[in-house]
Amino acid sequence: MKPPAASIPTLLRAAIGLSAASLLILAGCFSPQISQSAVQINVTIAVDGQQIPVQVASASTVQDAITAANLTLGALDKVEPPPYTLMSDGDNIRIVRVSEEFSTREETLPFERQSIRNETLPQGETRLIQNGTNGVLELTSRRVYEDGQLVSDSVVKTVIVTPAIPEIIMVGVQSPFVPLPIPGKLVYIAGGNAWLMEGSTANRRPLVTTGDLDGRILKLSPDGSWLLYTRKSEKPAEEEINTLWVVNIQDPEATPISLRTPNVIHYADWDPKTSLTVLYSTVEPRATAPGWQANNDLFRMRFGEKGALGAREKILEANTGGVYGWWGTDFSWSPDGRRMAYSRPDGVGLVSFQDKEIITVLEITPLQTHSDWALIPGLSWGADGNTLFVVTHPPSQGLGNPEESPYFDLNGLSLESGADARLVQQSGMFAYPASSPAQLSEEGLEYSLAYLQALLPNQSDSSGYRLMTMDRDGSNKQALFPPPGSPGLSPQKPIWAPRPIGDPGALFIAIIYQGNLWLVDTRTQQAYQATGDGLMVKLDWK
Repeated sequence: MKPPAASIPTLLRAAIGLSAASLLILAGCFSPQISQSAVQINVTIAVDGQQIPVQVASASTVQDAITAANLTLGALDKVEPPPYTLMSDGDNIRIVRVSEEFSTREETLPFERQSIRNETLPQGETRLIQNGTNGVLELTSRRVYEDGQLVSDSVVKTVIVTPAIPEIIMVGVQSPFVPLPIPGKLVYIAGGNAWLMEGSTANRRPLVTTGDLDGRILKLSPDGSWLLYTRKSEKPAEEEINTLWVVNIQDPEATPISLRTPNVIHYADWDPKTSLTVLYSTVEPRATAPGWQANNDLFRMRFGEKGALGAREKILEANTGGVYGWWGTDFSWSPDGRRMAYSRPDGVGLVSFQDKEIITVLEITPLQTHSDWALIPGLSWGADGNTLFVVTHPPSQGLGNPEESPYFDLNGLSLESGADARLVQQSGMFAYPASSPAQLSEEGLEYSLAYLQALLPNQSDSSGYRLMTMDRDGSNKQALFPPPGSPGLSPQKPIWAPRPIGDPGALFIAIIYQGNLWLVDTRTQQAYQATGDGLMVKLDWK
């Protein structure tokens, strides 16, 4: 039921009166309150040698106090406590003025002294090869001051303005080895430098003394006048691994020529049919193991005696290289220089220069190494130019994956008939066959084959090896070096002498054993040590 209209104002007045009374009662239950912002605190700022008093509102930060004092902080200034700290009455703030200044100065960069061991000089005798020259180093220093006091002085940047040139001294370490006459020219790398033996193992001279030859490539030209080699790059390895160079070894004053060709790992050699012409294959550097991705390409280029470089002819385009092709491809000229063979992890074949492609001759089961390297099967031409000797990878009974087989054989492959004959069973993965020069006899063209035999065939990846020879049909096998019971050879390709030595004409094989050069007479099986510094890593003989 609605109240009479005349009673509504009366009810409103009663309600308003009740609300006002309630507010008065509630107000009497609370203490008087003061605004937080009305409370002030006093702090002191120590800066620039002064004590500056500042009054700020309670709950202010250090930064609020600094702002209230109209102070400006520099980019390097220090504040204690930190600017975000809440302040209490009576707190102290310390501002430390920090400044810095830079200066540059030049200092002398002393040259290094390097020594090259030389067995042609008597023990203890020295000879200066290259004068050392100091370089110039520019140093940038940074000095830091706090409230005007020097607190640190450090070098923040170093720039080589002029590099130092090392002093190189040849030190005599003549060994008591009996000199042995040798035909042709034998070049080798020892201590990062290239050396030449000619006429006798006692007659040696340095060819390149930069100390940075990496041993990837070392090849004499067919006429023995030029040397092709690689040097470590001055750039980081992930940018550039090495560079390709040539030098005229007939001219003692000749300056090495850069072919402006980087990243040559597996192959570079001379064109046997054209002078001053080389072929090479490249890789792309990588920061991850093994340090490169192979291009499996092939180029040919000519250069001038004074260093002029000709156009580069692309023989093979960059390609994947088959199974495990990231490791690379190797190439080999036939003895007559008319054909080139290739070897890669999954097979061997020939290079067609006319069609600029490869022709597979024999597929080989690639080796699964479960590591960051792959196996390129050892390959060699027979002296007749019609036979390829190659390391094959037969399967192992009982193993599910043929790529994991520990067995490796040495086969002879006829390019005329297509016959594939196993000549050595379980030779080891690093057999590296090498054909001797051809010799004419009453029965026609004859030659022998040298190879390495693993001492532990089932563990040939880590086994030592023994130098062996045999007839080209696999008969008359004989072990030459090292003697039984001695540590084995490291994997390498045997190098035959270019011609017989003495009368009735013995053929020698050069081999590196424990870092030294040994020459092995294949007729008498007598071995002769020719060096003793233990630094040899690669050789060639023509």
